[in-house]
Amino acid sequence: MLYLILCVICSVSVGVIFKVIRKFQPLSMMQVLMWNYLVALLLSFFIFKPDFTAVGRNAPWVIYTLLSVLLPLIFLFLIASIRHTGIVKTDAAQRLSLIIPILAAYFIFQEKFNLFKIIGISICFPAIWLILKKPDAQKSKKWIFPAVVLLGFGVIDTMFKKIATYTEIPYTTSIFIIFAGALIVSKILVANEMFACKTKIQGKNLLFGFIVGVFNFGNIIFYLTAHKTFATNPSTVFASINIGVIVLGSIVGTLVFKEKLSILNYAGILLAVAAILFITLSQVY
Repeated sequence: MLYLILCVICSVSVGVIFKVIRKFQPLSMMQVLMWNYLVALLLSFFIFKPDFTAVGRNAPWVIYTLLSVLLPLIFLFLIASIRHTGIVKTDAAQRLSLIIPILAAYFIFQEKFNLFKIIGISICFPAIWLILKKPDAQKSKKWIFPAVVLLGFGVIDTMFKKIATYTEIPYTTSIFIIFAGALIVSKILVANEMFACKTKIQGKNLLFGFIVGVFNFGNIIFYLTAHKTFATNPSTVFASINIGVIVLGSIVGTLVFKEKLSILNYAGILLAVAAILFITLSQVY
């Protein structure tokens, strides 16, 4: 249970860092992102000890490349979503992204759905609409940021699940390769920013990048460790982490950062929790 709690804390902490980081402007989010992936890459090398002997032409290089590009880009949308809509809605949108790989499992991999999963998916759609709904929705387009986070992380999760099927290559080795690719992409983004905006490498960007990288990697390693610990009951990990992030994110967002939510937003969060519970039950029964 400790690993589940630590995974939830690490996940929410990333959002908290990006919420706090606004007080230290001007900052380069591109640089923070780059240092984050460098830290995650080094930690994955020393902790996972990736095995490259099995990596060759048959490796899923197309998926590796797509993930290397998508991870930093969607991360930037995550930062923008936290800035414009808050931690509560961003965390909820990120967790509801599970609907994308589930729909992919049905339409692409021909997976059969039971009643619990159908109910869970049906609840997801109104939950998303209620969470993203704002009174000034006609004037503001800020809902686009959490919407892209939901879609982006859903696609990323689908690709990670696809990589997990390549049993000849250790999953931890794949993660290292993806981190390396994401670091290269983020370096290109930083170089472009430095050229176009005349920015310079700053120490505070390195500091925040290091902190984000530690929590980002902690989220991954505690998630994997929790799955090993609960190997016979993966649904426990699935439900605990997703619901835990939504609940803790809501508490931190409303109590610490005074984020304002409407009654409809709270109803959406409750529906999101219900949807995750039904989808979790679908894995058990």
